Amino acid sequence: MGNLLDRMEPLLAAMPAVKSPEGHVHFKNKLMWTAAILLLYFFLTNIPVFGLDASSQDVFQYYRALLAGASGSIVHLGIGPIVTASIVLQLLKGADLIQIDTSDARGQVLYMGLQKLLIFVMIVLEAAPNLFGGFLVPDAAIASAFFGGNTFALSLLIFLQICLGGVLIFLMDEVVTKWGVGSGVGLFIIAGISQSLVNGFFNWSAVSDPYPVGFFPRLFSIGISGGNYLQYFGTDLLAFVTTIAIFLIVVYVESTRIEIPLAHARVRGARARFPVKLIYASVLPMILVRVLQANVQMIGMFLSNVGITIFGRFDGQAPVDGLMWFLAPVNGPTDWMWWISDLGHAPWEIILRLGIDMVFMVVGGAIFALFWIKTAGLDSKDVARQIQLSGMQIPGYRRNTQVLIKYLDRYIPRVTVIGGVFIGLLSVFANLFGVIGAVSGTGLLLTVSITYRLYEEVASEQIMEMYPFMRQFFGRE
Repeated sequence: MGNLLDRMEPLLAAMPAVKSPEGHVHFKNKLMWTAAILLLYFFLTNIPVFGLDASSQDVFQYYRALLAGASGSIVHLGIGPIVTASIVLQLLKGADLIQIDTSDARGQVLYMGLQKLLIFVMIVLEAAPNLFGGFLVPDAAIASAFFGGNTFALSLLIFLQICLGGVLIFLMDEVVTKWGVGSGVGLFIIAGISQSLVNGFFNWSAVSDPYPVGFFPRLFSIGISGGNYLQYFGTDLLAFVTTIAIFLIVVYVESTRIEIPLAHARVRGARARFPVKLIYASVLPMILVRVLQANVQMIGMFLSNVGITIFGRFDGQAPVDGLMWFLAPVNGPTDWMWWISDLGHAPWEIILRLGIDMVFMVVGGAIFALFWIKTAGLDSKDVARQIQLSGMQIPGYRRNTQVLIKYLDRYIPRVTVIGGVFIGLLSVFANLFGVIGAVSGTGLLLTVSITYRLYEEVASEQIMEMYPFMRQFFGRE
């Protein structure tokens, strides 16, 4: 693999990239760039793909909250290719199939170039099954009007539009990462889920019954009409309680940490603490787990559409039987409460599906959390190097990198696994009872955690602006 990477170096170094700032970017400018990208994202979600028929299926319907895209829009793929490429790269690096030293400039160029190459490959691989697998159907009338009835030419145009949207999302993510606050992936997730939450709380439209679908309008409308709350409001109240509970739990857990004391080796009295949060790897590994599930379901739906039903049949976007039904995530009470409505499956099958989903989330959360800290520079080795370069040391221990690594190994790997397991369990719990706005429990979990960390980063940026000398201390320059 090393020789292959060496031969690919010219290609990887030539991957398109957003130019990095040459110096410090003022906090106000970062906010402006972030706001501009957010507005552009909302603009793109409202641009429909030209030539798409209304009968098209959204293969990622149940994962929209995580993929941060809009069905049928130019950003149909959302962050899916970015996250899928990250999964592949983490698995390769975690299994030591690729050995790139990201501590030097050449290694960073190779790693970033390989990641971008994988993203472009995933854009093509995720766009092609959507189109040529029968999910996105070209409009015959438009094909007749503009292409002389040639639906393949229109299909190719739709494919190119979706690929263009995937590239735009990738470039926008880079702009936010280099010039803004936080990351584009996190920003797009917050934007999409927040929009769904507002809709879930305040939507006055009635869909399946005479009452509005929004929580507060529905509560008010049932009250003034004298309707039966138990009949029309039972699952909504459960979702409301779950939403509030998830919000409070995540905020509390984000503030739970182990603090490792540090002292400056040369400046007497200069002390600090390195926090190892309970959710040390953040909740982003949960995106990797769910996107992996989404890709498995996409393959199953593609096979079902072409007549291969050995892994299960699909009714629209929902699996109805076979292996794909057992591997599908549980998205709310209607997926497992068999005593309320007939689900078409025996109770033991539903319990088995719940067990598989829980094991997948818990084990997957722990594994991807470990891979995440290794690739994101958060493992004991990288943290020890950062502490060493900052001039700090742990009081009572020799100022030696290997000593630091051994000390940090007592906490970081264990806390990472515990945090991954905890987030997996919390995600399953949230999905079981549902949340407001049909954003999925995992989606709400991600939004609250990403928003909390974004708040911390904004506070850190403001401190850096007030005390510029701290930027060098924290390696921001």
